[in-house]
Amino acid sequence: MTSSRKRSRTARRTPGLRRLLVIGGALAAFALVLAAWFSLSPAGPAASNPREALERSGKLLDAGNATAAREAALAAVRGDPGNAQAHMTLAKAMLALDDGVGAEAELKRAVEAGYKPAQVAHLRAHALLLQGQEEKAIAEAGKAAPENRVYALRIRARALAALGKLPEAFAAIDEAARAAPRDAAVQVDLGRIRLSAGDVLGGIRASEAAVQLDGGSFDALMLRGEMVRSQFGLVAALPWFEAALKHDPADHDALIEYAATLGDAGRTRDSLAATRRALAVRPGSPQALYLQAVIAARAGNGDLARTLIERTGGGLAQIPAALLLGGALDIEAADYEQAMEKLKPLVANQPMNIQARKLLAVALLRTDSARNAIDLLRPVIARGDADSYALTLAARGFERIGDRASAASLLDRAAWPERGDGGVFAADDSAGVVAADAAQRADDPVAQIPLIRALIGKGDKPTALAKAQAIAARHPGVPAAHLLVGDALMLMNRPADAVRSYRSAADLRFDESTMLRLVESMAQAGQRAEAANVLALFLSQNPVNAAALRLSGTWQLAAGDYDAAIDSFELLRARIGDGDAALNAALASAYGGAEEVDAAADFGEAAYALAPANPVAADAYGWALYRKGDAQAAVELLQKAVVLAPGHSGLRWHLAQVYADLGRKPEARAQAQAALVDPRFVERAAATAMARS
Repeated sequence: MTSSRKRSRTARRTPGLRRLLVIGGALAAFALVLAAWFSLSPAGPAASNPREALERSGKLLDAGNATAAREAALAAVRGDPGNAQAHMTLAKAMLALDDGVGAEAELKRAVEAGYKPAQVAHLRAHALLLQGQEEKAIAEAGKAAPENRVYALRIRARALAALGKLPEAFAAIDEAARAAPRDAAVQVDLGRIRLSAGDVLGGIRASEAAVQLDGGSFDALMLRGEMVRSQFGLVAALPWFEAALKHDPADHDALIEYAATLGDAGRTRDSLAATRRALAVRPGSPQALYLQAVIAARAGNGDLARTLIERTGGGLAQIPAALLLGGALDIEAADYEQAMEKLKPLVANQPMNIQARKLLAVALLRTDSARNAIDLLRPVIARGDADSYALTLAARGFERIGDRASAASLLDRAAWPERGDGGVFAADDSAGVVAADAAQRADDPVAQIPLIRALIGKGDKPTALAKAQAIAARHPGVPAAHLLVGDALMLMNRPADAVRSYRSAADLRFDESTMLRLVESMAQAGQRAEAANVLALFLSQNPVNAAALRLSGTWQLAAGDYDAAIDSFELLRARIGDGDAALNAALASAYGGAEEVDAAADFGEAAYALAPANPVAADAYGWALYRKGDAQAAVELLQKAVVLAPGHSGLRWHLAQVYADLGRKPEARAQAQAALVDPRFVERAAATAMARS
């Protein structure tokens, strides 16, 4: 089946409302671009004199529009180069835009024009901090005049946090908060520092306090948007970023956050419009080009995505998501050495990034480094829920080194229709190594988490649980601590208790990983309705999340809600493409259930073509052919599915029904009896009747 045929079918099934939403999104993007154009365009003639320009700059800065304030201050400086206040205002605007170099130069000119060094020390400390000179920033903050003490304490706290000296940083920011309890900027810095310590709850509370103190603060709105995105989801965060951009429509960093959130929420046109606005503000912006590359890659245009990544000129070398995308694009272009250059440091810094491990394993296998690929995949394939792709990759590695037995075992697991339990991902470091690091940082939850994972990995679940519970009690605002408690409880077969821990984590950070854990624990605890509500809530905020769409579609399919399952799976296919055999098989089942037998057969054929050794693909294609009326062709595929997975009752029941339809009663009875052996098999009444016939 061609992809064009599938796309046309999807278009016919797409509700009219969805089309209107897409059109409305495009119109909204156009309106947004027009609004940005007019807000960035001069409202009238340029200020007639430097004094007016300076006054206008101050008002714009107070209103949170640092970009326009900088332009007005530049006009004042050009009109009156000796005006100390103009240089000072320009420096403040540059600091608001994180331009430390430019701000330091303007502060120097302000001093030359009449300001005393102590009067600008707090601002110069800020400029040095933005340039990565934390020690100098701390020293300069200490020279600040008494009236600027709170500002200086904020900079001192931020510099200490950047140096990893968190207790000293908290002492400084707490002192600033006591001196200025109604200063929104202090709350913003407090929130950022708490986040750097992993205290998400502290970040949430500080962001709430900041917007309550000053609902028009650009920085407060941005922090609140980031925290809402983490705590509630993508859709809920958008109004906060939009509110910030009303104050400064040309702020580059805000546009990037907004564009990224729009893209992840599936609003591609709006996201692209926001990236173009960011590029207009900062030509060649690596972040904007990266987001455009992501959009191109999702649309299947790998060449354009690679071109856009290349245009960043290495400006994204330290961004994990960009390294992952770049590595994937390099592998697609068969440039395996370049892919490894990107993916090796990514895996080293993020050992639990399974996607990065799989991509690096592909590059290693294609450069004849099979043993390295196997070692890389060991933590992944040790999990009960390892996906078929990872298992197949590892199997190919074992084949390369001549270990046929291990390869065959992994291929058998890859072909099995269902996944096992997830367990907990174990990092490469031994328990002894991480224990030594944890002992040196006994009160740092970030250092304790790898130790707990290592303890779980070696099977010491009670000790791991006790340590995780202690960390969660000491650091209730750290989501990872609650997740570890839940992980340990799940491994101890206590899903109802795990639900409580996962809920605590979800209250702080409702991301994909947390959602999947919470849903799984609820399902195992018999709370299926609550689990469905959690999944629906997550999808309402993350409407194109691949994992959520797949899980939702699977549950809808199992419940017989075929139209809803088709919509979920089609959205997923639009997101990830046509190359997923399991997705094609699921679509075949959903379309078959909806009595759209031609579509079911097409998707079944596509699934089988992608994975002929997968019993689910063989069953999906065979059952679709049977529903279409070709029982003779179906029986061979269904027989193959049962041979590949003889212990799966659902496959045997399909084969039993086809045998019965073909008049092969003894064989039908045998398959029905085999299906009834599985206590989880649900169609027991019909199978019992067939077995007795």
